[in-house]
Amino acid sequence: MSAPGAVSRDTLATAVRFTLEELATVAAGRSVEVRVPPFGAVQCVAGPVHRRGTPSSVVETDPHTWLAVADGALTWADALEAGRVQASGERAALDSLLPLANLGR
Repeated sequence: MSAPGAVSRDTLATAVRFTLEELATVAAGRSVEVRVPPFGAVQCVAGPVHRRGTPSSVVETDPHTWLAVADGALTWADALEAGRVQASGERAALDSLLPLANLGR
């Protein structure tokens, strides 16, 4: 039996993929790779185009942390400070892009 408020793996995967796609849409580019294993990864943010191997700017986190920063329940700064997000490279700071709801179209 699941804990109250828990979501299924399929629902979690869908939410992660949707928010990653949204990030890639509002921050089009290929200079940062955002990885949320095991559900997805996108390249985003304008800048030098990355074509092979590991990009110079990488962000990686778990699905629950990603959704929390994507919807504003957790700030980017707090996630970094707590070690819940690993970000490397000069363009890896996503604080100006999150939460996604603030970006509007």
